[in-house]
Amino acid sequence: MEIDREDGRTPNQLRPLACSRNILHRPHGSASWSQGDTKVLAAVYGPKPGTRKNENPEKACFEVIWKPKSGQIGKAEKEFEMILKKTIQSICVLTVNPNTTTSVIIQVVHDDGSLLPCAINAACAALVDAGIPMKHLAVAICCCLADSGYVVLDPNKLEEKKMTAFAYLVFPNTTLSVLPEVEGEPVEHGIITSVTHGVMSVDDYFLCVENGRAATASLSAFFRKNFQQSQGASSKAG
Repeated sequence: MEIDREDGRTPNQLRPLACSRNILHRPHGSASWSQGDTKVLAAVYGPKPGTRKNENPEKACFEVIWKPKSGQIGKAEKEFEMILKKTIQSICVLTVNPNTTTSVIIQVVHDDGSLLPCAINAACAALVDAGIPMKHLAVAICCCLADSGYVVLDPNKLEEKKMTAFAYLVFPNTTLSVLPEVEGEPVEHGIITSVTHGVMSVDDYFLCVENGRAATASLSAFFRKNFQQSQGASSKAG
């Protein structure tokens, strides 16, 4: 039985993607990222000298500030800040700029589902725009589990409310990785971040991982095409 989605997509089909970099003048790097009607702006300031209390001064420090579209920041946004910070620390080279702090500001423009993966993708694009040393890029995706047992990728807001459980998964962008194989295991076999909500079986979780990893090929290809176009535009401008 094939699951029907109200927008006509197949279960593994992503919404249209859009990304623009260097869109703000004051930050050292910036990017907008859209997946369907969900849109996020990311701005990077730094690295600036000094680290915060309880941070390791021998490594680069990152802070994430989440700004909702309206209202005050709540528990969910605080959790998003923590997840995004840990993801950034995993993909950035922390030994290049020790005893510095880089701030990543996330501004929600519109939330129509899969907000955290959209923010992670926006942050990665902004970090590249700022020239922050990175081990590899990350591609993030939301995988939802429907009542029927089907896995649905990149849900919109209405779909999220109907799902029994979902997982936020972040994978290495293999096409833009600078890491060699580790102990014979290619980098694409790894998961950078995994966060689940709701109740799902182990088999359902691995099904989410399998479908999510397969979908990252199109996300990686989009990243690569977007960066190549930006580099071509910069070369013409120079």
